[in-house]
Amino acid sequence: MIPAVEVAAERNYLNEETGVLSWLFTTDHKRIGLLYVASISVFFFLGGLFALLIRLQLLTPNGLLFDSETYNKLFTMHGIIMVWFFLIPSIPNTLGNFLIPMMLGAKDVAFPKLNLLSWYVFNLGALVTLYSIFRGGVDTGWTFYTPFSTTFSTTYVIAAAAGIFIAGFSSIMTGLNFIATVHRMRAPGMTWFRLPMFIWSHYATSLILVLATPILAVTLLLVAVERIFQVGIFDPALGGDPVLFQHMFWFYSHPAVYIMILPAMAVVSELVPAFSRKPLFGYEFVAFASISIAAIGFLVWGHHMFTAGTSPYAAEVFSFLSYLVAVPSAIKVFNWTATMYKGSISWDTPMLYAIGFIGLFAIGGVTGLFLAALGIDVHVQDTYFVVGHFHFIMVGGTVLAYLGGMHYWWPKISGKMYPEGLARLSALVAFIGFILTFFPQYILGYLGMPRRYAVYPPEFQVWHVLSSAGASILGIGYILPFCYLLWSWHYGKPAPPNPWKSTGLEWKTSSPPPKHNFEETPVVTTGPYQFGEMKEELDLG
Repeated sequence: MIPAVEVAAERNYLNEETGVLSWLFTTDHKRIGLLYVASISVFFFLGGLFALLIRLQLLTPNGLLFDSETYNKLFTMHGIIMVWFFLIPSIPNTLGNFLIPMMLGAKDVAFPKLNLLSWYVFNLGALVTLYSIFRGGVDTGWTFYTPFSTTFSTTYVIAAAAGIFIAGFSSIMTGLNFIATVHRMRAPGMTWFRLPMFIWSHYATSLILVLATPILAVTLLLVAVERIFQVGIFDPALGGDPVLFQHMFWFYSHPAVYIMILPAMAVVSELVPAFSRKPLFGYEFVAFASISIAAIGFLVWGHHMFTAGTSPYAAEVFSFLSYLVAVPSAIKVFNWTATMYKGSISWDTPMLYAIGFIGLFAIGGVTGLFLAALGIDVHVQDTYFVVGHFHFIMVGGTVLAYLGGMHYWWPKISGKMYPEGLARLSALVAFIGFILTFFPQYILGYLGMPRRYAVYPPEFQVWHVLSSAGASILGIGYILPFCYLLWSWHYGKPAPPNPWKSTGLEWKTSSPPPKHNFEETPVVTTGPYQFGEMKEELDLG
């Protein structure tokens, strides 16, 4: 590794060009990462607004605000926005864009113009989807199940599907860019087994993006073709097969779960060693676990269809594979825990988010095994048990990791420190709010409460009230970081190049970095997380 380089503030990427056009036409990967932060923040709070309306509706058994048709549109729009316009791009397109070239010792990504184009394509897809919302919404659920989406729904299905179709090209561009960057732009001495775990996980994620996203695009295109031309593809009344749609949709959408969670694991794999002051335990096992998750993730889509009339023999195979994909995830959890064991742990905000992630991911992972079991899945399929499991993994996992990563790298991004006490409070509030919001949904699902229902039996009300109350606490935990991070951007204490005494290449340049990241191309001589061997360099931070 190279020593930290001090660069004058007027030479950093934030101050070299300040006009709006300089941002809109930039090819600097760091600025593009920040453009993605701005875009997905808008969609996060818009999706959160729909979630708030859902929880208000469910405060009483007969509903407070909306009829069933409107409620269908609310949970559909919440799902579409949060899955495709926040969870999937949240970490790769923001932190990934900002950090991957610096972690590799490169000046930029392999294709800077393509990187900027991906942001424009993402926003174009989002605008087309928002058009469907503002014209009256979509009521099919975010899964677009047929034949309802192709024949019976009278809402703006094609516009919503078109927006997701367009946004998929952005994902493919990002994946291709990251793969090429990792292969071709590593610094001298940066061998595969000297890569930070952040790079390994994003490399695996990029493979999924490139290989799986075209399947979703074709599936949504076929939905539009059947809806417009009444071609019998999925509708049995026209000679089609609705189960075919589920096979095609989940062949993409289960790997998409790992598009959301692998980058979150990448963040945690950086935070745990940094705040335990120890090398990552079992580095090679964690690296290969990322690739294994990406590979096996393509083989387990059928566990979403145990109650859809699939062959019992196929169901047994998918059940086994669903258990198998849990193994590399468990390896990661074990290795994070072993890394913390006897470590010199610092209870800074990023570490609080990392520990929260590990706890929530472990709960979500264990309950996922319940859904892989054929007998239990028949009982809890399409209930709030599935909703609770999904949110423990996706929201409890991805969002907490995203916030942990933003706090960890915020000094590098902005050149400013945030108020640590308030940040620790927000991490605690978010964790408590999350548990209160989503753990009752496991109980609701086990008791038989179906998902997607606007009304429910009175005996379920206490759990819904608890869930809605928890959502209000969770909302505070999410709003607080947005406020104090923006405040710190303007008024925070200036950050040193390496405030956490970390070991990655991104900490060996100024905060914020210069436009081309490094004054000289770094030469890598050690692996990542070698805290004991790098004391002299760490002291420079």
